[in-house]
Amino acid sequence: MLEVRDLGIRYGATVAVEGASLRVGEGEIVTLVGANGAGKSSLLKGIAGLERAAAGRIVFRDGDVTGQPAHARVGAGMALVPEGRRVFGELTVRENLELGAYLRRGRAAQERVAADLELVQSVFPRLAQRRHQRAGSLSGGEQQMLAIGRAVMAAPRLLLLDEPSLGLAPRVQEEIVATLRQLHRERRLAILVAEQNAVLGLDLADRGYVLHRGRVVLEGSSQHLAEQGSLIDLYLGSALGTEAQAPV
Repeated sequence: MLEVRDLGIRYGATVAVEGASLRVGEGEIVTLVGANGAGKSSLLKGIAGLERAAAGRIVFRDGDVTGQPAHARVGAGMALVPEGRRVFGELTVRENLELGAYLRRGRAAQERVAADLELVQSVFPRLAQRRHQRAGSLSGGEQQMLAIGRAVMAAPRLLLLDEPSLGLAPRVQEEIVATLRQLHRERRLAILVAEQNAVLGLDLADRGYVLHRGRVVLEGSSQHLAEQGSLIDLYLGSALGTEAQAPV
């Protein structure tokens, strides 16, 4: 479904991602783990079209999307849940969710949008309870649920998540992970999740990549990577079991 080939992302003279390659298969969950500043957010933004590729190619659903703008990638079936949630605080929960479906037009599409709204509210009952509440008044965990729900409203085939556990209590992290698994089962969504929390990321995913200074330095099944704890420790700067929560 997704193939990233030798991707480079730069901010002026600063190299954020260099020669990064990864793939996500249809209906697969893949994690990208790395320390603070490893380039995880830049890589996801490059895939989503929010940062321009300085080198390499991004192929999505057999089409080269490297030069396409972000909205075209959303239309092709890709949706990003950004780090920090980025909900529209002055709008209601319902309005935030409806904005996620802004590219879906026409009578037939609107019927599917209504069905997806019901799905999101069933998966996240608290969003249904707070649908008329301003998004800025929600807790951090509820805002993360809203950000995920808003992305689901775009009807993606591939969901990109940037640090979904950041700043959340362990109980809320577990709730988010359980919901992602449910969405994966019900929608057969492919998911690429960037996590500094290696334990959570590898537990959620089928396969993983370790990013260090903008480069992919390890890859393999989640089980294989979990067994390489000492190696991952070198790149994360903390033990595999440490639930680091610093922002990227």
